[in-house]
Amino acid sequence: MKKLAYLECQTGIAGDMCLGALVDAGVPLEYLSKQLKKLGIEREYSLWAEKVCRNGQVATKVHVDVYTEQRNGHDHHHRARHLPEIEQLIQAASLPPRAAEWSLKVFRQLAIAEGAVHGIAPQKVHFHEVGATDAIVDIVGTCLGLDWLGIDELHCSAMPTGGGTVKAAHGILPVPVPAVMRLWESRQVPVYSNGIDKELVTPTGAAIAVTLATHFGAPPAMSLERIGLGAGSRDLPIPNILRLWLGRLLGTPSTNQETISVLETQIDDLSPQAIGYVFEELFKVGALDVFTVAIGMKKSRPGILLTVICYPEKVSACEAVLFRETTTLGIRHLTQQRSILKREIREVDTIFGTVRVKVATQGNEPEKTILNVQPEYEDCAELARNSNQPWHVIHQMALAAWYGHS
Repeated sequence: MKKLAYLECQTGIAGDMCLGALVDAGVPLEYLSKQLKKLGIEREYSLWAEKVCRNGQVATKVHVDVYTEQRNGHDHHHRARHLPEIEQLIQAASLPPRAAEWSLKVFRQLAIAEGAVHGIAPQKVHFHEVGATDAIVDIVGTCLGLDWLGIDELHCSAMPTGGGTVKAAHGILPVPVPAVMRLWESRQVPVYSNGIDKELVTPTGAAIAVTLATHFGAPPAMSLERIGLGAGSRDLPIPNILRLWLGRLLGTPSTNQETISVLETQIDDLSPQAIGYVFEELFKVGALDVFTVAIGMKKSRPGILLTVICYPEKVSACEAVLFRETTTLGIRHLTQQRSILKREIREVDTIFGTVRVKVATQGNEPEKTILNVQPEYEDCAELARNSNQPWHVIHQMALAAWYGHS
């Protein structure tokens, strides 16, 4: 049975918070220290942990104290590194295979994001904060910890955006910083504002989640075995803790899950004739589904609730249609998870022509089960018009052809 981990990022995610959650969940700090020494940079930092309180909750805070060098009478942190040098450190360290593979993937994903921000190739990225010693310890240490726990699949919650500004190597940057935005974009990570104007998600934390998580959103169906609490550095209005849920997959997943966006608006002053056109325009720009429900609005006026379901990357296009083609003044946003059956299109032949059939299945070969079969409406309608037959007759013939063939 698969061993699952779920990162609950109520106040964001950073590399040291990941380490804290893993140590709190049972990963020995001594094991991490021993493995990290193989990188050959142990003289650049010290690693230690303590229990701290965040808004009345006890969590583990892992510290990566980076030593400074004296040059010309001033303190200097150890130099930043390029991606090839970091890759060489990891590849030469004889780390557990999965930990090494994951660490390389995280740094490469980070290099791609930083390169996109600065307009250069990933190999030429000159890491500053994210290439510093503490980030190497955070990323490699996190991968070591997940490997030690035997995690088969990592999931992650939606992420808070934070706000304000932060001082970085390239000056004052808006939060979320550009590298984090690029990382989120690469996986269409669901994000939201929790009202806290601080840097909540660091590039290191975002890179770990974006690279290693297979899914973003609600927790998977799992039997919960243990919780690890990793503390952040600041005190915030809510407990600054990254919660790591550990457990095992419940049963065999019969469906796939995906993240969708739901747009809603109430309308009471639009001609009903326009609604059909709005539907067409929304489907043209990528809406997955559109529907209306009759509702009663203020002052007892009859109206409709117009709902649009689309993928997160299609939200802007669908919003543009709603604002352009309806009288709405505001649109509500929801991010949800939906379970979907695997679907494929087959074709069947009838005496009046070919009809495409949508086949919904559950499970994998050789135990795949067909749960639903539906002929495509438009194909049936076209054949009905061309043959002067009732639509339901063509529909029934297509079903008979499918079941007779299968």
